[in-house]
Amino acid sequence: MSAGPSGSSSVEVEAKYDVDDDTPLPDWSALPGVTRIGEPEPRDLDARYLDTPTAELARAGVAVRRRLGGPDAGWHVKGPAEGGGRTETQWPLEDDVDPDADPVVPAAVQDAVSSIARPPFTALARVRNHRTAYSLQDAEGREVAEFVDDRVRARDERRDAESSWREWEVELGPAAPHDEAGRTAFFAAVDAAVFAAGGRPAASGSKLARTLGR
Repeated sequence: MSAGPSGSSSVEVEAKYDVDDDTPLPDWSALPGVTRIGEPEPRDLDARYLDTPTAELARAGVAVRRRLGGPDAGWHVKGPAEGGGRTETQWPLEDDVDPDADPVVPAAVQDAVSSIARPPFTALARVRNHRTAYSLQDAEGREVAEFVDDRVRARDERRDAESSWREWEVELGPAAPHDEAGRTAFFAAVDAAVFAAGGRPAASGSKLARTLGR
């Protein structure tokens, strides 16, 4: 993939967990480098995913979506990153978006995935999510990681199937450990806190995969 005009790229390193509707939030006090938890920040997100009729993007492990709501609203292309994690390239939203109309993939996003797939792109899934985000910070107020508590309603547009669930994600922030050993130790502590609260490893690698029954 290549970033088109106005596209900005980043690499996400995160862990995902499945939880029940009534699972209490974890105790993060034992996380290395984390000394305070930010105030809860509610976000209502609405993501529309698209693919070719023969699912060429999905076969390549790539997702194209338009997300409304939250600090990263826009068009996103997500794919595998070297060394682990996921790359995400983002473009701004067009003007006057109709959330219920079928999205039209902008030219810059089409260019970014042109080596993998070409139009037509049609509706694949819709994922609506009531998210509560918490910043996990160090003693200087820098973000070590972000924890999000997601309550998801999703629709597989091609199978006409709906589902709902709750999940947690922990994504490394700018003040996270940069070395592999530090990151491994950090996520081991995250696992311990999540499992103690009653969470479990996610059965699917992404919300899109779960929506599509993968």
